[in-house]
Amino acid sequence: MSKEKIILGIDPGTTIMGFGLIKIVDRKMVFLQMNELLLSKYKDPYTKLKLIFERTIDLIDQYHPDEIAIEAPFYAKNVQSMLKLGRAQGVAMAAGLSRQIPITEYLPKKIKMSITGNGNASKEQVAKMLQSTLGLTSLPKNLDSTDGLAAAVCHVYNEGRVEVGKSYTGWEAFVTQNPKKIKK
Repeated sequence: MSKEKIILGIDPGTTIMGFGLIKIVDRKMVFLQMNELLLSKYKDPYTKLKLIFERTIDLIDQYHPDEIAIEAPFYAKNVQSMLKLGRAQGVAMAAGLSRQIPITEYLPKKIKMSITGNGNASKEQVAKMLQSTLGLTSLPKNLDSTDGLAAAVCHVYNEGRVEVGKSYTGWEAFVTQNPKKIKK
């Protein structure tokens, strides 16, 4: 019996949101697509968040992913950048949670380590390894889409392992696992 599963990987951002989709067929990865949502032309931050939510819902409706893997925000010195990134990640997660799709977060170093064996690999190294692994004929100009694709592949490589990051199966699970983040 063939077990198929579709994974949506997201690299959240308020300038560019990268995403990639893979299908697992009999434990083999099949590339479906990768692309970017370009947001730099929009000045209003709330418009950007709305577009991230809508694009994520569109991807869910079109591809019906079984799971979502999302890159977690990394800790930066610029608090404003971190806040913007966290909001972008939050609305993408909210889109998935609104459709009851399980979500797992992965730190950037974990994704890079899973793909290349080096947690400090460059975007170019990650992209080249994905190209080789998935048989991609070309790579995009911007590598945000390969970062989204890398999150999906990382999820496959780490599936079934205990220490994969935070996972949520819906709003109730999110609230239960984050009691201090939710104001009542």
